[in-house]
Amino acid sequence: MAMETMVGRVTHYYPKVGVAVVVLEDHLAFGDMIHIRGPYEDFHQTVSSMEIDHEKITAAGKGDDIGVKVTHRVHTGDIVYRET
Repeated sequence: MAMETMVGRVTHYYPKVGVAVVVLEDHLAFGDMIHIRGPYEDFHQTVSSMEIDHEKITAAGKGDDIGVKVTHRVHTGDIVYRET
């Protein structure tokens, strides 16, 4: 089983575009494998698109408020883990 580090928490979800807004507590980069877990979902995916203020980025750090394209619906309060 992969080791996981909590990197952030979902604060909003835009269902029409499939984007989760995540406030980061640790570093996250394009290509990282993440695990999103909450009361309604539990799935793994690769970070394929990240944005800050609609500008594409390749990495972000603690305190950043980012948009991440997600493969499944998520909910406010879901926790995002980075797999290592």
